[in-house]
Amino acid sequence: MAINIKNERVLTLARRAAEVTGKSRVSAIEEAPEQFLEQHADRHRVDIARREEQIRAVLRDADAAPVDPERAIKTREDLYDPTTGLPGDPGRVLSGRHPGQRART
Repeated sequence: MAINIKNERVLTLARRAAEVTGKSRVSAIEEAPEQFLEQHADRHRVDIARREEQIRAVLRDADAAPVDPERAIKTREDLYDPTTGLPGDPGRVLSGRHPGQRART
């Protein structure tokens, strides 16, 4: 499949890249997006790892937080207000874990 580049700056860059690398313009143009994608994929992986570590730190802090036994949710009924049947106090803690936190295995 042919590509027609009409942008003079891109053509100049392709020529310079070919001269510097000793490759053809096509090879230089082919290599550039590959390197771009590799570079951004690495950044993406690092960003995901950083976010995962931040989440783990929050979970460690939550696990270390003291739990008031009076506010602990021990049964399903503890999740709801007995008078209204609506969801109860969102500040209550599910068996030593914060609401919405899944048990880790």
